[in-house]
Amino acid sequence: MGAQLRVYKQKISSAQTTKKITKAMELIAASRIQKAMVRVRASGPFASAVTRAVSAVATYSDVDHPLTREPETVRRSAVVIFTSDRGLAGAFNSQILREGLELGEWLIGEGREPVYYLIGRKAVGYFQFRRKHSERQWTGDTDAPHFSTAESISEALLGAFRRGGDEGGVDEIHLVYNRFVSMMTQSPETIRLLPLEIVEAEEDAPSSATYPLYEFEPDPETVLDALLPVYIQSRVFNALLQSSAAKHAATQKAMKSASDNADKLITDYTRLRNNARQAEITQQIAEIVGGADALASGK
Repeated sequence: MGAQLRVYKQKISSAQTTKKITKAMELIAASRIQKAMVRVRASGPFASAVTRAVSAVATYSDVDHPLTREPETVRRSAVVIFTSDRGLAGAFNSQILREGLELGEWLIGEGREPVYYLIGRKAVGYFQFRRKHSERQWTGDTDAPHFSTAESISEALLGAFRRGGDEGGVDEIHLVYNRFVSMMTQSPETIRLLPLEIVEAEEDAPSSATYPLYEFEPDPETVLDALLPVYIQSRVFNALLQSSAAKHAATQKAMKSASDNADKLITDYTRLRNNARQAEITQQIAEIVGGADALASGK
C-alpha cells in the first residue's frame, strides 16, 4: 500500500510540473498573438493598395503579359506549403501538410507535376522522413517573419514561373497556409497566386468600387513588370504573417487544453491517493483491533 501511495505522489508531482510548463507556454503564445495580429493588420492596407493597382492595370489594358496569361498546357505547378518551425500547436502543421499533399494529388490527377516549396522545419522534416522531393526550403523565420524572407521566396517563385514548365520551372503557383480567423479557429487556405486571376485580385475591393480611367506611363507592360513582383511579395508576406498568427493561436489553444488535462490528472490522482491512504488507515486499524482481540482472548 505504501508503494502505491508513492506512485500516486510521483504522478501528481509530474502532472504539476507539466502544468507549470504548459501554462507558461500558453502565456507566451498569448503575448505573441497580439504582436502577430498587429502585423497582419498593418500589412493589410499596403497589400490591398497593390492588389487594386495590379487589378486596374490588368483589367484596363490590353497587354498580354506572361504573369497574367493563362498557359495553354500546365505541366508543372508550384505548391508552397507554410508550416512552423516548432510543434506543440495541435493540428496546425498536420492539417496544412494534409491540405498541401491533397492539392498535389489533385494536380497529379489533372496531369500536372507538383513542385513543392517548403516553409518551416515541420514541413521539411515531414518530407525528409518520407523521402519526398522538394525544390526549395526556408526555415528559422516563422515565429516572427521578416520581409526579407518573403522577398527570397518571391524571387525563387518568380524565377521558376518565368522559366516555365518546359524549361524546368513552373506554369502556375499555389499557396497553402493557415489563415487566422479567430483565437479558436485557424482555417487552411489555398490560393492560386500566378497566373494572376482578376477575380482573386479584386477580392479585397468593395463590391461597389469603380475604377477611374487610367493612363499608363511609360506603358502597361512596364507598369506590370514593376507592380507584379511587389504584388507577389505582399501576398507571400501576408501568408507568412497569417500563418504566424494562426500558429501562436493554435499553440495557446493546445497549451490551454494541456493545462486543463493536467488539472484533471491532478484531481484524479489526488482522489486515488486519498482512497489508497484511507484504505491503508482502515487496514492498520483492523490490524490493531485484531491484535487487541488476540491479546484479550489469550488472557
